[in-house]
Amino acid sequence: MHRASSTVTRPHTGRSPVSTAAVGVAVAFLALGVLGFIPEITSDYDELRLAGHRSDARLFGLFQVSVLLNLVHLLTGVVGLALARTATGARGFLIGAGAVYLVLVVYGSAIEQDSAANFLPVDDADNWLHLGLGIAMIALATLGGRRRPRR
Repeated sequence: MHRASSTVTRPHTGRSPVSTAAVGVAVAFLALGVLGFIPEITSDYDELRLAGHRSDARLFGLFQVSVLLNLVHLLTGVVGLALARTATGARGFLIGAGAVYLVLVVYGSAIEQDSAANFLPVDDADNWLHLGLGIAMIALATLGGRRRPRR
């Protein structure tokens, strides 16, 4: 009588943990970029503007978005996927993009939200999201760069 093994075997992707994390982050950015263009997901979609604080469209009814910001999310996702092919590239993407988001928090906190300087646009909800994203991405970059040992 043949007994089934109690262990589940999973295919080995050959990808380092940091590369896997970068792919996950990149896919999330791609999803955000696409969702920002979907009226059912983005409230006040008819208020979506090319750029600036006058874009009153809100992703999930909370985060102010514009066409430019959606395109930035899509570009971030594409760059992330391209760089995630190697552990070094993945780590560079996570640290670099994480740092950009932390700088964006400082920028978003320093400018007047109703001014022309708020070209992306950013508001308080975005600032908190960008802070969390920046910290999380830099933390993910510290994951080991070596491949997982085969079992």
